[in-house]
Amino acid sequence: MKALLYTDGGARGNPGPAAYGFVLEAEDGTVLAAEGEAIGVATNNVAEYSGLVAGLRRALELHVPELEVVSDSELMVKQMRGEYRVKNEALRALFLEASRLVRELGAVEFRHVRRAHNELADRLVNEALDAV
Repeated sequence: MKALLYTDGGARGNPGPAAYGFVLEAEDGTVLAAEGEAIGVATNNVAEYSGLVAGLRRALELHVPELEVVSDSELMVKQMRGEYRVKNEALRALFLEASRLVRELGAVEFRHVRRAHNELADRLVNEALDAV
């Protein structure tokens, strides 16, 4: 079963109150898991990576054998593909954790999309921020 993992993160102010969201869907569109959570004060990029790590952990828990990660963070996608280096120290630990989870999962691809194509994860971020 190939699954789709939609991830998002955001901060109101940068840094500012931040949250992440993810939606894990089966190939047929069935939602396997969805979560939005506030993470305190952080940057947009830390929030994006926090959503990725949380989503990858859930995919691992559910024994998803093949995964396509969909994100509107071009920076994160290019870093995870190895196209960009991770220069920011605050992101390095999150990047390393995400990379470890990707290796455990095995077959993982990353795709960048515009925010309009990542609506569910974006909504979960905003709901988590509104609840703070």
